[in-house]
Amino acid sequence: MKRDFYEILGVSKSASQEEIKKAYRKVAMQFHPDRNPGDKAAEEKFKEAAEAYEILNDPDKKAQYDRFGHNAFSSGRGGGGNYGGGMNMDDIFSQFGDIFGDEGFGSFFGGGNGRRSSGGHHRGTRGSNLRVKLKMNFEEIAKGANKTIKVKKHVKCTTCQGSGAKDKNSVQTCGTCNGSGQVRRVQNTFLGQMQTVTTCPTCSGEGTTITSKCSSCKGEGRVYGEETVSIDIPAGVQEGMQLSINGKGNAGERGGSAGDLIVLIDA
Repeated sequence: MKRDFYEILGVSKSASQEEIKKAYRKVAMQFHPDRNPGDKAAEEKFKEAAEAYEILNDPDKKAQYDRFGHNAFSSGRGGGGNYGGGMNMDDIFSQFGDIFGDEGFGSFFGGGNGRRSSGGHHRGTRGSNLRVKLKMNFEEIAKGANKTIKVKKHVKCTTCQGSGAKDKNSVQTCGTCNGSGQVRRVQNTFLGQMQTVTTCPTCSGEGTTITSKCSSCKGEGRVYGEETVSIDIPAGVQEGMQLSINGKGNAGERGGSAGDLIVLIDA
């Protein structure tokens, strides 16, 4: 059984978005993988917190959850929800790393820009969300239904497996940042020297550059195609309600995580 999202973050249903954000920040820092290396239980709690935050921080998703509970998101990957339960670590850092800002947590979240500084660089750019309308009759709305739809969108390039490179020898360490994904600049001010850290402009924070692009996707790591998506609609939905399916939107560029598929109920 999934735990209650409010219980996971330790907030009440009346909590403001700012209170939810602060609560998530606290829990995520407690169970962050870099603070708990090799601790699978802590890693699961870290993912669980991200799952809760993704829903409760979004007014529309929060309203659906308050009304239908976990059943409002019943068609996610692996039988879970349509939300953070299908996220990997890159998804979490990419989407939520910015809430930590630059308050001394750069060693965990790459200075607040959503890129991990330990265990690898940020991969590519996250894909955009997609919105589709789903027509349902009164019986389907009352009893719930499983719908299968074909979605035209950007999908991962199968030639290069999303890397954007012609082959593994076509990827090299960025010469500007030496693979760190960041550049440091020292400026002299009246207060003394000030050091700033910014995303590398050459590799966009990836730490690598491509010398020869994949011929199929022209270096993007994705191509335009089609995917068949199965959607479980819970009973009792209403016209105009939106359901979010994690990872079923447009594929990201060069290995970036996919966006979400937003399903609008049309009665």
